[in-house]
Amino acid sequence: MSASDPSPLPQPPQQPSPQTLSERLGGINIYLVGMMGAGKSSVGRPLADALGYRFVDADQVLEQAAGRSIPEVFRIDGEAGFRELEASVLARISAWHSLVVATGGGVVLRRENWGQLQQGVVVWLDAPLPLVLERLNADPTPRPLMQASPDPARSLAELMAQRRPLYAQADLQIEQDGRPAGAVAQQVLEALPGVLKER
Repeated sequence: MSASDPSPLPQPPQQPSPQTLSERLGGINIYLVGMMGAGKSSVGRPLADALGYRFVDADQVLEQAAGRSIPEVFRIDGEAGFRELEASVLARISAWHSLVVATGGGVVLRRENWGQLQQGVVVWLDAPLPLVLERLNADPTPRPLMQASPDPARSLAELMAQRRPLYAQADLQIEQDGRPAGAVAQQVLEALPGVLKER
C-alpha cells in the first residue's frame, strides 16, 4: 500500500449475538433489581425473548404461592410476613435456570436473598425519583408501601435513599432515562459480556 492510500478505518468491536451471549451465560439467571416503577417487568420480557430465556415476575409467583394479592398479604401478614414469603419464593425461583427475573423492589433488604441473587447476574435498573413517581402515578397497581403514606413522594425518596447502597451491590447498573423498554433491554445485552468477563 502506497503512502497516498487511505489507511483502513478501525472496525468497531463486534457485539456477541444474543444466542452466543446465551451460551456464555450457561443458563445462569438474570435478576433485575430496582425500585417499584423502575421498569423491571417491562424490560425483563424483551430481554428474556432476546436470550431465549423465560421471563418470571417474582411478585406474580408470590401472589400465586400466597393465594392472594400482595396488598392482601401486607394487610393480613404485615411487611415482615411479606418479606418472609418473598424470600421463600426467591429461593424456589433460584432453583430454576435460564430465567430473567423481575424481583420486588425490597428483595435486596434481606441478606439471605443476596445469597440467591448472586448465583446469577444482578442488574440494577436505576431510575431517578421523578421518573419513578411519574410511572407510579400512571400505574393503577396498588403499592402497599405508598398507600400507607400521607406523603408518597417523600416516602418513596426515603425508600430510595435506604435501598440505593444495596442496589449498588449489583453486577451491572443501568441508568434509566425514560427510554423504551426494548432499548433498555438492548443496553443490558450490550453490557453483559463485560460482566461475564469479570466473573
